[in-house]
Amino acid sequence: MSATGAEKQAAPASPEALRDEVVEQLKTVFDPEIPVNIYELGLIYNVEVNEARDVRVEMTLTSPNCPAAQSMPAEVEYKTRSLDGVGEVTVEVVWDPPWSTEHMSEAARLELGMM
Repeated sequence: MSATGAEKQAAPASPEALRDEVVEQLKTVFDPEIPVNIYELGLIYNVEVNEARDVRVEMTLTSPNCPAAQSMPAEVEYKTRSLDGVGEVTVEVVWDPPWSTEHMSEAARLELGMM
C-alpha cells in the first residue's frame, strides 16, 4: 500500500486515523490455511496508537500449534511498520481469551460457509 513520488500520501493527522490505517493494513494479512484476512478472522484483539504514533497490536492465532506462529506476527509487524508515520511497533501474541469461531466477523463466517 506504499506509494512513491507524487503519489505518496502524508501520514495520518491523528493517532485515531493512523489506527484506522493499521487496521486496513492488517486486512491484507491472511492465515495461510484459511482464505480470510486475520482481522475478519478475529485474530486481532486490539490495536493501540499513542500520541508518539507508536503502535501496539495484540493478536492471537487459531491454535498454539499454528504453522504460521512465527511468520504471521512478523508479517503483522512488517506491514504495520511499512505505513507512513508509524513509530515503534510492538506485536504481542496472547492466548487469553483463546480464539474461537465466535471472534470471526459475519463477513468471515459467510466467506467460510458458516452461516
